[in-house]
Amino acid sequence: MKRPSPPPTDQPHSPALKRTTLDPSPSSSSPTTSSSTMSFLVQRLVDSAKLPARGSALAAGYDLAAAEAKVVPAQGKALISTGLAIAVPEGTYGRIAPRSGLASKHMIDTGAGVIDADYRGEVKVLLFNHAKEDFQVNAGDRVAQLILERIVTPEPQEVASLADTVRGAGGFGSTGGFGAATASAAKAVVSDEVAREVEAVAAREKEAAAASA
Repeated sequence: MKRPSPPPTDQPHSPALKRTTLDPSPSSSSPTTSSSTMSFLVQRLVDSAKLPARGSALAAGYDLAAAEAKVVPAQGKALISTGLAIAVPEGTYGRIAPRSGLASKHMIDTGAGVIDADYRGEVKVLLFNHAKEDFQVNAGDRVAQLILERIVTPEPQEVASLADTVRGAGGFGSTGGFGAATASAAKAVVSDEVAREVEAVAAREKEAAAASA
């Protein structure tokens, strides 16, 4: 049995956990709120949905359960409904992460999953099955975990160039020591920096000698 969908809203919301609709309120949405007192809104969209729950007092993630039965095909993927709409606290985002047991025992992984603070739709979990056998998901099975992470959102500022670093433009594999080219490039950058420092010291000594003459 489906529950009514939450109404769209542009208003700030309170992170208080409720079983009812997502009721916006700015009173406690500050990202500086202590994690021991912070909570978040959750609405069940279907009767089979289970509220997120942590497995222990110090667990980082909240278990997300399937609200439907579905097969994840061998070496394939499936989108699993949780039957939940979630409003995470402002200043955070929700990351959908895999469960270690499913990964180690059944080779089940989660795909990209980011819940923004202004998202009000149903939370679904993209499961990847890396095994050679189909994987059965039943309603109520824990399929992923929700981890709330703090974020900063500074404005991007365009510049003509960026300051040099030892790493420079080294990309994939550049810090893994897999080739002589990477080491040579790093040495060249360091040599340039040393040369500039030597030149600067010589210039200062020359200025000091001229001043004392």
